[in-house]
Amino acid sequence: MSKHQITKLDTITRTRLSANFFLRDFLFSETAVLHGVNNIPDDIELAIAAGSQLCEQVLEPIQQAWGRIHIRSAFRSCEVNQLGNTLGANCASNESNYASHIWDRRDAAGFMGATACIVIPAYLDYYQKTGDWASLAWWVHANIPAYQHMFFFPSLCAFNISWHENQNAPQTISSYVIDPNTGHKKRILTAGVASEYYQKIPLAQRYAACETLLSKMEP
Repeated sequence: MSKHQITKLDTITRTRLSANFFLRDFLFSETAVLHGVNNIPDDIELAIAAGSQLCEQVLEPIQQAWGRIHIRSAFRSCEVNQLGNTLGANCASNESNYASHIWDRRDAAGFMGATACIVIPAYLDYYQKTGDWASLAWWVHANIPAYQHMFFFPSLCAFNISWHENQNAPQTISSYVIDPNTGHKKRILTAGVASEYYQKIPLAQRYAACETLLSKMEP
């Protein structure tokens, strides 16, 4: 890589996506590092446009409420995502990830979108004691209307959260983690409809644990 290319890349990664997030925050990939491949957008303008919406509409309000969030992974170049898919590293096909982890490609319907996998440190101690990821999921559902999908993972209560240009598409909440309230891993929100168990519980009660935690965080 030439000095000119390094300077250009450095300038690109300094792009500010929102008040507290920069493009560089979303580009690190262990897969890319280990295999020596680039994780840089091909379409810089599209990646910035989609990433800015994810940051402004979804990540900033979460961080404002919970304090600093940790970006576990986010943008994937087509090359990195395909490698992850080939290696069986929990990466869906490139086409499935357009307008999701692959920010710089529109989906088949022509919409842009972006996904990040995040951890909320302020929630982590509670999660490790209880295994309760669902309370956080319902808090996000109630307070971050611009999200499109959430998918929770066992480690650190990390979860994928997406913004999508088509805000009329129904929201979903899925998990690889057993929900201690139901004893299974089935979706708790499908096509915008809560599962049978949660339909019986008022929305505010579904995330009461979050309200308790947030009240203790207030100065």
